Amino acid sequence: MAEAPLLAILTIELYERPVKLRMPFRFGVVTLTEAPQAFARVQVALPDGATAWGAAAELMAPKWFDKDLTLTNEDNFDQLRAVLRMARDAYLSDRTPASAFGHFARHHDAHANAAAARGFNPLLASYGPALVDRAVLDALCRARGLSFYAAMQSNLAGLGPAHPQFAALHFDGFLSNLRPAERMHARHTVGLVDAITAADQATRVGDGLPETLEEVVQFYGHRYFKLKVAGKVEADVQRLLAIAAVLDRSPQPYFASLDGNEQYESAEGVQELVRAIQVQPALRRLWDSILFIEQPIARKLALQVDLRAAELGRPVIVDESDGELQSFVQARSHGYAGVSSKTCKGVYKSLLNAARCAAWNREEGGQRYFMSAEDLTTQAGLSVQQDLALVNLLGITHVERNGHHYVNGMDALPQAEQQAFLRAHPDVYEHSHGAVRLRIRDGEIRLGSLDTPRFASGAMPDFGAMRTL
Repeated sequence: MAEAPLLAILTIELYERPVKLRMPFRFGVVTLTEAPQAFARVQVALPDGATAWGAAAELMAPKWFDKDLTLTNEDNFDQLRAVLRMARDAYLSDRTPASAFGHFARHHDAHANAAAARGFNPLLASYGPALVDRAVLDALCRARGLSFYAAMQSNLAGLGPAHPQFAALHFDGFLSNLRPAERMHARHTVGLVDAITAADQATRVGDGLPETLEEVVQFYGHRYFKLKVAGKVEADVQRLLAIAAVLDRSPQPYFASLDGNEQYESAEGVQELVRAIQVQPALRRLWDSILFIEQPIARKLALQVDLRAAELGRPVIVDESDGELQSFVQARSHGYAGVSSKTCKGVYKSLLNAARCAAWNREEGGQRYFMSAEDLTTQAGLSVQQDLALVNLLGITHVERNGHHYVNGMDALPQAEQQAFLRAHPDVYEHSHGAVRLRIRDGEIRLGSLDTPRFASGAMPDFGAMRTL
């Protein structure tokens, strides 16, 4: 293993720019039509005096980090801006050099406590460090001329006992065995207000891109899907029947996750939905395709409810309740088998939980524990590329993708920025329908160009075209 270099963090700049959706997306209690995207730009200094810049990006999604209905979307955006500023101030408060992971470990607990004192939950609090940590990793990779894959496989970030939650796991061995692939399946999200066929649409966007599930399948060739349910059994079954009528046309196998979206108060409520699906002959193939159920129980109850006695027929993952570093350990004790990877929750948390899955599976002599890859509408450019690289490093073969469907690619970005990303990543992107956008063929995204001497990006956003956060 390479020795983790000690970095001093010199500068942290925060930016944002607006993102407008081409069609509304509903998840849980919110229907989203626009949201800002946040950017972190960090300058680090290495022991030899060399400096390097790195960057990261993430959408500011309302009503996911904090679902308090008394808060407006703008209130949620301000919360996310606040935790970004808190993370910036924390990381700049101690200029003592440390490894990339050492900076995370040094500030994690104090930042979480400071956020809690302001009424911010742990999931919300993690958003700030998540961006700063990725930008630091990007700067480290650029300074050393290494790809994210190579840097992590050699543990150049220095993951280990600097934080107690990481101390019991042997990261050098775990990381050295990770083997990224050349492509992965995109798992298409079917939102709660998404049209299934043209007959469901009152109006059309009319931009030439697919709008209905039926059109999405034909256009992108997806074989993996994420199906959201609303916690109303009869209505959910009817919607799943309409979805199955489209998906069952495929002569190839298809696969799906069932996203309970925190819409249930108990395991019995989820069990009622499962039984209602199982008794429908027209849903037999769809049920057979379900790989796992995603966080069906409200986060305030999820880690109190024991799933082990419930007959759900599929493993259940924890997502929104994965707010703290030890949350997956608690979830395991309540019958959860999996946990989501999301860059907005932090790259180190994903690596920690992946290492736990490997260790627990060795202990039990099977493959019970696993990670799924979900996204929070990651946008074309830094955000989607860094998320794809992390998921690929972890060996996950399919990832929820919806940002490319609900947003018109890079249409709103400067032309020079669009072309820079297209030149650097011609396998990941294409130019079509007037803009550079994610390239999906036969349901897959090619990833070869992400193996570049940076954190998965051979281009940089146009920070001059943004406003300071």
